[in-house]
Amino acid sequence: MFSAIARVFRTPDLRRKIGFTLAIIALYRLGAHVPTPFVDFPNVQQCLRDSSGTEGLLALVNLFSGGALLQLSIFALGVMPYITATIIVQLLRVVIPHFEALYKEGQAGQAKLTQYTRYLTIALALLQSTTLVTVARSGQLFGTTGIPECEQLLTNDAWWAQLLMIITMTAGTGLIMWFAELVTERGIGNGMSILIFTSIAAAFPASLWAIWQSRGFETFLLVLAVGIVVVGLVVFVEQSQRRIPVQYAKRMVGRRTYGGTNTYIPIKVNMAGVVPVIFASSLLYIPALIAQFNQPQPGQEAAPWVVWISNNLTNGDSAIYMIVYFLLIVGFTYFYVAITFNPVEVADNMKKYGGFIPGIRAGRPTAEYLDYVLTRITLPGSLYLGLIALLPLFALALVGANQNFPFGGASILIIVGVGLETVKQIDAQLQQRHYEGLLR
Repeated sequence: MFSAIARVFRTPDLRRKIGFTLAIIALYRLGAHVPTPFVDFPNVQQCLRDSSGTEGLLALVNLFSGGALLQLSIFALGVMPYITATIIVQLLRVVIPHFEALYKEGQAGQAKLTQYTRYLTIALALLQSTTLVTVARSGQLFGTTGIPECEQLLTNDAWWAQLLMIITMTAGTGLIMWFAELVTERGIGNGMSILIFTSIAAAFPASLWAIWQSRGFETFLLVLAVGIVVVGLVVFVEQSQRRIPVQYAKRMVGRRTYGGTNTYIPIKVNMAGVVPVIFASSLLYIPALIAQFNQPQPGQEAAPWVVWISNNLTNGDSAIYMIVYFLLIVGFTYFYVAITFNPVEVADNMKKYGGFIPGIRAGRPTAEYLDYVLTRITLPGSLYLGLIALLPLFALALVGANQNFPFGGASILIIVGVGLETVKQIDAQLQQRHYEGLLR
């Protein structure tokens, strides 16, 4: 293992790619701590120390930004606008035929879809930065904390100052996109995934240290042991797949014989990745957002429906919140898998090139069989996603460590998934140069 790692750094091209990637990561983390103009940075830091953080979608965005959101830095929005834009463009392929046609055109069409994703990312960054500045100006960024510093986060409330903050945060999102593309082209690949991995991994040491300080060494060891077990289970499930055997008949083209090979279609247990967790968190945040805009004036009582939402759909320790969150994840998993994997299209491609599943007729029977297998294998995948996402909520109910529990939800799925993919990419590049990879 150590000799393989040494070979990585002895290979000039690979060493240069890893060094470039590390340099981009350092710049990205530096930008996450540079405050936006007209932000009262001492007050923000005081709020971060004294408040318990925030819940809902804002907590998810803060996770993907590596804590930059609540610091109101120039990279406050992080990669969330790009993730949202990518998901929207994927969903629009089902609704708009032009997008599906572009996807099928190959490299030229997908380059155009990438351009649409960039434009949509900037539009979403403008919207999200405007919302963030408005919430920070109202003093509700950290919720109702009663801390005077949290109500005065900006040093200037003028319209031009807010406009400059919005432009700065939007430009920061564009710069993050450029960083990601540089890592993809000149680094080790998967640029956006690497930046997401960096943002989440950066919060792990502080989270574990906070658990040690607040809950003691025994709870820290328990959380660490649970984390190791969860990581092992996530690796096992993420690597699990159902292999459907496919045979290709021999055919003559001129004097050459093509086909006659055996292969398989890999259907992963978790084909949806972390997208259903993001969908469910976003949808659950909408009632909380509506309730927040309907808060009563001082001296008045809140409406019953506002109280019910505050008690049941914003608190992670609520049973109703956990049940709704779990059911939404299961439903969105089936929805997203149905969009990303089309059994009819796969069956038609197999039929076109002379492929068939042993014992299944080509065409419609093949599509029905693939749909049957996909529906059955998505069930354990959706339950697995729901349980992983509920781990921080269980931690809140058991040890009260929700804000600092790093081994659960979207964070652990992304950490493991990106880590495995990066190791595979380094292994493939090492094999091209030394005929022996990083993995054995």
